[in-house]
Amino acid sequence: MATDGLHENETLASLKIEAESLKGKLEEERAKLHDVELHQVAERVEALGQFVMKTRRTLKGHGNKVLCMDWCKDKRRIVSSSQDGKVIVWDSFTTNKEHAVTMPCTWVMACAYAPSGCAIACGGLDNKCSVYPLTFDKNENMAAKKKSVAMHTNYLSACSFTNSDMQILTASGDGTCALWDVESGQLLQSFHGHGADVLCLDLAPSETGNTFVSGGCDKKAMVWDMRSGQCVQAFETHESDINSVRYYPSGDAFASGSDDATCRLYDLRADREVAIYSKESIIFGASSVDFSLSGRLLFAGYNDYTINVWDVLKGARVSILFGHENRVSTLRVSPDGTAFCSGSWDHTLRVWA
Repeated sequence: MATDGLHENETLASLKIEAESLKGKLEEERAKLHDVELHQVAERVEALGQFVMKTRRTLKGHGNKVLCMDWCKDKRRIVSSSQDGKVIVWDSFTTNKEHAVTMPCTWVMACAYAPSGCAIACGGLDNKCSVYPLTFDKNENMAAKKKSVAMHTNYLSACSFTNSDMQILTASGDGTCALWDVESGQLLQSFHGHGADVLCLDLAPSETGNTFVSGGCDKKAMVWDMRSGQCVQAFETHESDINSVRYYPSGDAFASGSDDATCRLYDLRADREVAIYSKESIIFGASSVDFSLSGRLLFAGYNDYTINVWDVLKGARVSILFGHENRVSTLRVSPDGTAFCSGSWDHTLRVWA
């Protein structure tokens, strides 16, 4: 029995009380480091001027809700996946479709471009992550070259290649994240700690990046060490599911977007939440967040069909973008920072600049 190891006067209730008091002490220690608010420090910083962002391209071709998208490192190609089981590779300059794959399942919730630009990974309700090599041979059957890399016991919610084509990181509804070898399909490391479905992950931006952050239905954001499989930091201030996490360009902080209608900024060095991006008038959840290249702006897609642009330092909303006709499900800034792409349940993707 699991209770055999308990001492005489230890009950589950008393241990719970002890755990709560230890949590309280940790919070007190964290509070001691909290000397000043971010927006107070930022008061001396110049305010952002007006800027105009418009839809420059609309990518049409999915027959159902667009669920995920990713940019290629070439700053031009985009891969997107949708509820109808289709995964499409687009040229964002010409809006042409370069490749299309039909997955054996619907709800392809995750897709990612390989760093080399020579492969894509995707998965969803099939509980798998599949890697497809991309070639420009028109007669080639892409599906025949498909490689099943990852196997989870529940749906795949997110995937990302590490700094090479050889390893892939996945997040799943089974409450775990995992690191896989693409060639052999071997499980290299698994990450246990979330108490519910993991919905999102993001890799630390540095070349030596051995950490990643994940967020899930347990309202927690967790930072993991890929080498040890251990959780090194955890943040639990959201009041609902965390739908999206994204590292600050320097790698010292990350932002999260949640169903509680807020986005939050967590500083890893201060080990705490440093900003909340919210307004009384925003009552719908944030589905996806990403930073501008400088880190000054935070783009966030919401379930009320809008995209809000936040000033990261001052915590103020600087712009609101309309265009999608249903909820915005995914949003990514291009690798060179000149544009960003959003995907929506209205079946389209839009490139903004």
